[in-house]
Amino acid sequence: MATKPMTKTQLVAALAERMDTDKKSASAALDAITGLITDEVSGGGAVTLPGVGKIYCRERPERMVRNPATGEQIKKDADKVVKMTIAKALKDSVNG
Repeated sequence: MATKPMTKTQLVAALAERMDTDKKSASAALDAITGLITDEVSGGGAVTLPGVGKIYCRERPERMVRNPATGEQIKKDADKVVKMTIAKALKDSVNG
């Protein structure tokens, strides 16, 4: 049975403990990292988090999709999607 994902509050508390600092500093660090990743990926770049993976933006071409309710074919415009490739080290630690 899967467990619930870690919330931001729990993540900040764990980060503060690992960094031996207060929760306010840990929250500011997490927000700064999140902002940097968002800015880089939305600008078309990629961010590699060592031991975790690579976050990047990929463009999807225009394509035909089907409306599941009616079965009607609809043309979907080209768009962008955020992807993440998981690092081998993390996969090995999970499967290890």
